[in-house]
Amino acid sequence: MDRIDSSLVALRRILRATEMAGRELAQSAGLTSVQLRVLQVVGETGQTTAKAISTRMHVSQATVTSLVDKLVSGGMVVREKSQIDRRQTNIVITDQGRQTLEDAPDPLQQRYVRRFKDMEDWEQAMLVAALERVATMLDAEDLQAGAVLTTGELSKP
Repeated sequence: MDRIDSSLVALRRILRATEMAGRELAQSAGLTSVQLRVLQVVGETGQTTAKAISTRMHVSQATVTSLVDKLVSGGMVVREKSQIDRRQTNIVITDQGRQTLEDAPDPLQQRYVRRFKDMEDWEQAMLVAALERVATMLDAEDLQAGAVLTTGELSKP
């Protein structure tokens, strides 16, 4: 195989792994990977705001609102007015949301992060540069992460 074929096969394997992990998560937890990530962010402190999630995940507040709506309808989080600033709404994890986090399979992104952290600094820099180059080659360098996130329906487990 020449390098072009090898690179295309590697891209297909990455896309396939992402697809399979997303399907496993949807079947076991009833969430998309990005919904799970929002739930994890809320679960870290028990409550947060849409603005904080938006900033942390580098997505628009409109995207966060849509994701939180799905989590609310699934009973994973609730919205509550802040006791400190009544203009602010907090997103609070429920017992069901905590249980979902405990039961959810290890998402592909977390496996990646663990293994990335184990790499030497120069390897991390090289991989980031290569991934940014691939994004540029696919004309994706200007896309916001939020523009490509799946916000699929939340089914109750």
